[in-house]
Amino acid sequence: MTVLTNQPHPSIDPASIERLVTTFYGRAREDAVIGPIFADAVDDWDHHIAQIAAFWSSVILKTGNYEGRPMAPHLKLGLKNEHFDRWLDLFEKTTREIFPRDAAIIFIDRARRIADSFEMAIATNTGQIAAPRHSRRPL
Repeated sequence: MTVLTNQPHPSIDPASIERLVTTFYGRAREDAVIGPIFADAVDDWDHHIAQIAAFWSSVILKTGNYEGRPMAPHLKLGLKNEHFDRWLDLFEKTTREIFPRDAAIIFIDRARRIADSFEMAIATNTGQIAAPRHSRRPL
């Protein structure tokens, strides 16, 4: 099931998004699977966290605060399916801890579709074909 909404949950605001992003990256940086990727890719953590908070605010709250093209930097990282799996595991766990279920699934649904999009783009760039793996799972 795909959740499409223009009405964010009342518990979602810029401060809660910043808390989500900060908590998630605190965990991701320590993670054995994806931590090394972030360590190599991110030089300025304060800037990165602010940028990703702006991204999620734009996606969920429709703020328009994010002005970037996230696909290109991710294509250069050599990411594999197991990296996306771990990213989603940590992100979903963090989201479910911070938000009530109805709000969490808004983020989780979007994150799964983003992961699918990135995986399919990576496959295409390597001459392969990939099908969505994450967005088809039950929320």
